[in-house]
Amino acid sequence: MEDTHILYRIFTRLATALGVLNGLSLKEAKALTSTHFKGHLFEDEIKVLINSIDTDEHDDIEELLDETILVCDELGASRNYITLVKILENIAKAISEGHDQDEYKYTNSIVERFKKDIALVNKKIPLPPLFNMVMESRSVIEWSSIYCLYPFIPKRIKGKGKPVLLVPPYLGDDYSTSFVRKYLKSLGFVTYKWQLGFNMVKSHYIPRLEEKLADIYEQHQEKVSIVGWSGGGIFAKIMANRHPEQIEQIITIGSPVWGVMDMKTPVYGVLEFFRGKSLKERNERFLAELEPIPKLPITCIYTKTDGLIPWKHCMEAATLRKDIKNIEVFGSHSGMGANVSVLLVTANMLSANIQGKKIRDVGSNIERYLYPNFWKKARRVFKAKREIAKVVEQ
Repeated sequence: MEDTHILYRIFTRLATALGVLNGLSLKEAKALTSTHFKGHLFEDEIKVLINSIDTDEHDDIEELLDETILVCDELGASRNYITLVKILENIAKAISEGHDQDEYKYTNSIVERFKKDIALVNKKIPLPPLFNMVMESRSVIEWSSIYCLYPFIPKRIKGKGKPVLLVPPYLGDDYSTSFVRKYLKSLGFVTYKWQLGFNMVKSHYIPRLEEKLADIYEQHQEKVSIVGWSGGGIFAKIMANRHPEQIEQIITIGSPVWGVMDMKTPVYGVLEFFRGKSLKERNERFLAELEPIPKLPITCIYTKTDGLIPWKHCMEAATLRKDIKNIEVFGSHSGMGANVSVLLVTANMLSANIQGKKIRDVGSNIERYLYPNFWKKARRVFKAKREIAKVVEQ
C-alpha cells in the first residue's frame, strides 16, 4: 500500500468527483465510491482516504483524470490498474442505470479515456535486464542442488487425495515438472502429467488438454487443480476461463498471464524466428483468452530476477479479489521447477484454497526466510526502529 498510497488518494478524488458531476452530493458520492471498494485488498486504508475528501472537485475532473494517469505512468505498468478501471466503470454504470445514456456521454467519455490511457501505460513493461538474462545460468545450480535439498523439505501439508494436473513450460515436457509432482505426491495429492510431449505453446494442445481435464474430473468426481509453469500457466488460465465448473484453482509459476500480445521478451524473438510469423499473427485469438480473469482462486508465483519473462506479466490483479494472490520467490525462471520455495508455495496454496482457509503467510517458522516478502517487512521494521531511536536520542 505504501507505494500506491498517492495513486489511491488521487483516484478516490477522481471517482468521487465523477459522482458529484452527475448530481450526487459530496456525501453521496463518497458513499458510492466506498461501496465499490468493498472487498478491495486495501479497503480499510482506502476508506480513510475517501473520508478525508472534503472538497467538491467535479469542475476539475479533467485535471484529476490527467493527474491519475500521470501517477500510474510514474509508478509503472501494473495488472492492478484493471481494478481501478472496473471501479470507475461500475460507478458510472450505477449513476446512469435506468436513465437515457445520451445524458451521460461525458461521463462515459471520462471512463473510456481512463481505460485507454491505462492500456497504454500497461504496454510499457520493458525487457528483463541483461543481468537477469545472464544470471539464468544459475538454474544449473538450482537443478543440481534440489537432489540434496529435497529430503529436507517440510512435508506438513496433507493433500487428501485431491487431483492436481501439472502443465510443463515452453519447450519442456513432463520431466520438467517431476520434482513438483514428486513433492505433491509425497503430501498425498494425486498428480497427473500432461502427456502431450514437449510444450510448444500452440492452440492445438487445447482440445486434448480439455479431454484430459474432463477425464480426471470424471474419475475423481470433484474439481481439479491445475499447476502450470511458464507457458504451462497460459494453458492453466485458458482452461480456467473455459471450464470453471471443472477446476478448483490454478497456480501459475513464472507464467505470463496477461498482456502477452504486447510482451517484450527474448523468448518471443526465438519463437518468431523459428515460426516465421509473429505470435500476434499466429495466436491472436488464442492469446486473447488470457485477458479475462477466471472466477476461481488464482495464485501467481513470480521472481523479480526472471531473465526470460518480464516479472510484471507474471502477476494477476490481486486487488480485484481476495482469492487472487501474487507470491514472490528468489530464483531464476529456468530453475523454478527445482526451487524449494516454489514447491512449498505450491503445496501451501493448493491446500489452503481447497480447504477455504485464509493464510497471511505462505509458510511458517524457518520457511519464512525463503521469501522476499519476509525480508521486505524486516527492513521496514528495522528502518522504523532506527527512526524511533534517533528521535529518542534527540
